[in-house]
Amino acid sequence: MNKDNQILTQRREKADALAALGVNLYANSFKPANSVQELLPKGDNLQPEQAEPGNSRYSVAGRVLSLRKFGKAAFCHLADATGRLQIYLQRDTLGEAQYTIFKKWDIGDIVGVTGTLFKTRTGELSLLASTITMISKSLRPLPEKWHGLTDVETRYRQRYVDLIVTPESRETFRKRVEIIRLVRQYMNDHGFMEVETPMMQPVPGGATAKPFRTHHNALDMDLFLRIAPELYLKRLLVGGFERVFEINRNFRNEGLSTRHNPEFTMLEFYQAYATYADLMDLTEEMIASICREVNGTLQISYQGTPVNLTPPWRRLTMEQALVKIAGIDPAILADEAQVFALARDKGIKLEPLAGVGKAKTELFELLVEEQLVDPTFITSYPTEVSPLARRNEADPTVTDRFELFITGREIANAFSELNDPVDQRQRFEKQIAERGSDEEVHPVLDEDYIRALEYGMPSAAGEGIGIDRLVMLLADAPSIRDVILFPHLKPETRGQVKDRETAGTEG
Repeated sequence: MNKDNQILTQRREKADALAALGVNLYANSFKPANSVQELLPKGDNLQPEQAEPGNSRYSVAGRVLSLRKFGKAAFCHLADATGRLQIYLQRDTLGEAQYTIFKKWDIGDIVGVTGTLFKTRTGELSLLASTITMISKSLRPLPEKWHGLTDVETRYRQRYVDLIVTPESRETFRKRVEIIRLVRQYMNDHGFMEVETPMMQPVPGGATAKPFRTHHNALDMDLFLRIAPELYLKRLLVGGFERVFEINRNFRNEGLSTRHNPEFTMLEFYQAYATYADLMDLTEEMIASICREVNGTLQISYQGTPVNLTPPWRRLTMEQALVKIAGIDPAILADEAQVFALARDKGIKLEPLAGVGKAKTELFELLVEEQLVDPTFITSYPTEVSPLARRNEADPTVTDRFELFITGREIANAFSELNDPVDQRQRFEKQIAERGSDEEVHPVLDEDYIRALEYGMPSAAGEGIGIDRLVMLLADAPSIRDVILFPHLKPETRGQVKDRETAGTEG
């Protein structure tokens, strides 16, 4: 028998021995009266080797993270959701029967402990156990280094273990919850109404992305998991709701990377009688206020690179960025043939019917994006790549649109909305006609959305902000998988499962 199987066997033998003693391995009756966080300040006024006056009794529950046994006494550390507390277990205090039960404990067990507080000779607040309860017997060992997992894929695949043993991971997800709470609070405080739109749609729209397809048996129709809620949120503008938002899950059948997961979270919101310029101001204020609340400063570091989120943020048109940052001669950008030639020289492959606007956008993505470290709004995107955005009245070849970039990645996309149903139909039809082999462009036009526009939609601006990428920025996380609790991964092979089954040791 190899060492890993031996550990599993030993744990099961301990569980069987406890059951034979009449111990309920998965008790449901222990209710802790206290949290660790509540107890820790009580040690501030105690001297080493001093017990708390009055011998008040406390009860806590949590997971055993360390064990040190010394014959008739032992120390362990117990962790709950709020912190970690040392427990002192003494045979004379517990009694022979309970101490025998304790000796079958393992690192990873979830237990309940009742007792009194004192401070050890070394000055650590501890709970002297008077009674113990087994709440959940752990049949698998925690990783050998219980303070953290070093194998990245195991952290993502077994997030439940990662959260047990990696404090930094727990803190990242607490921060994510706080960021989403602050986003929702900001939108509520600014008069936006939170709504819910369909996650299964007959026609995917609102973005250019390959959708996931499913089939509804009762209706006998194909449906698509939404790639964006945009077209439904704008239907609500038609219906008279003038400020709406949704914190939504989107699904896109695309590749995986440090920035992409097939299932991700967006904030999407729409405001009637506003322009994209209004949303630039709102976005700047919202993200800066959230960063200040979460991190206490607007001068942050992302993966070792300083980032300054102090408003006002830089604003450039796409062509200005190509000139100032990529160093392209303005004369080249003014000549379609030279733009296409430059794109070819840079290895960019374009569809046969792609226009100069598409070529400029590809050059921007290749040559500029990664250099935008401090927050930068890029405006005036070509109409060709912005089928839902309002044309600029002075220059109809570009739209009233911006994308926000921080640390070289897109954080937000917004524009003044197109509310002309005739123009919208023409752009949809042109996009479909030029689709070619591009699976990200859906071949069916959303007739109901056009019908909604024909009833009249007020002038408006709308925006999507990537929540996962925002959390990555504010939590200094290198990969989107670090901020999604259960990211998508390739299936495990049977060999991988065996390798990871007992990647730990006994304490």
